[in-house]
Amino acid sequence: MKVGIVGNYGHDNNGDEAILQGILTQLLVDLNIDRENITIFSNNPENTKARYGLKAVKLLHKRGSLLKSVAATINKNNRIIKELDVLIIGGGGLLMDMYKRDAPLYFSHALMGRFGGCKVVIYGVGAGPITTKSGSFLIKRMIGAAHSISVRDSESKELLEKIGVEKPIQIIADPAFKLGERLKKEMSLSVKKIGVTAVPYFSKEYWPESNEEKYEAFVFGMANNLDEIIKEHDAEITFFSTKYPQDVKVTEDIVNVMKEKGAVTILKDNLNPDQLVSICGKQDIIIGTRLHSLILSVAAETPIVGVGYHRKVRNFMRRISKEKYYIDIEQMNKPGILNELIHEYKRNWQMEQKSFSTISSQQVMEAKKGLEQIGQVLR
Repeated sequence: MKVGIVGNYGHDNNGDEAILQGILTQLLVDLNIDRENITIFSNNPENTKARYGLKAVKLLHKRGSLLKSVAATINKNNRIIKELDVLIIGGGGLLMDMYKRDAPLYFSHALMGRFGGCKVVIYGVGAGPITTKSGSFLIKRMIGAAHSISVRDSESKELLEKIGVEKPIQIIADPAFKLGERLKKEMSLSVKKIGVTAVPYFSKEYWPESNEEKYEAFVFGMANNLDEIIKEHDAEITFFSTKYPQDVKVTEDIVNVMKEKGAVTILKDNLNPDQLVSICGKQDIIIGTRLHSLILSVAAETPIVGVGYHRKVRNFMRRISKEKYYIDIEQMNKPGILNELIHEYKRNWQMEQKSFSTISSQQVMEAKKGLEQIGQVLR
């Protein structure tokens, strides 16, 4: 049984790599697929080969314009996909049109799979934003080419149904929860160690449309809020990144304007998913903007504060029934907003820690539903 995996891999986005690692564990360990029978379609095949020791090929063959690139990609990848039995389009917020390449790119792979005789599985993805007619058209047709589909939250399911998808849509937990399966966190007596991830919100180096005023408001707001937490709780702050190196830059910008720098550590390395889970497990609370810093924290049974730059963050906090610990990223310039949530945690600290142990176990079990989806296609 030959399996291909398509997704946003090979970009040093270690949230996406955590998804891939979860999927690979399911295939290699739980379903006993031979390593030589797996092909990963990657943005950087050499990076992916080095990480996983598996066959990797280019996801997108760039030829100048998007249209020429997609045409070249179809020409090259169609031959590879015809040799596969199953094509998994898996993990992450793939069903959206915020970035102009995504919908055409993943649609073309789904279509190649369908017409090449593959069973196409859309697996544990997020949907949205979908704001254009062309995006809606391509995403609907992509799902139409699939044998089965699962998403990671009810909001994604509702959005797909709203744009006219009629196929049954299953909801499963993110495949990255597989990484926390063997972890067991010891409860702490107080809130002392706080991990933080920051996204370069509207940065000119990263965002599709930059806005320096919004970027600076986030940087100064996060810095001021963390200074307050350090002073009031004698806390130690550890910054780490799931998107390398872009998140390191915004982290440095935040720390540069903080007053309590002596209580701050910045981890600047390109951390792999196992290292990220380990770091999350050593913190008392994670304040996370990147979705997978929150997912890996919950996998490690660590309480979280979700800072929402994208709807997927709020959707996740809602899914685990912790929306009271969510704030919108544009509220970050409000003094004391993070400190209020730290106080809320401390009021019922032991109970909150136990609740995250339960949530983690539940999400690991929910992630296993994906095995049934893949298993049915492999039969």
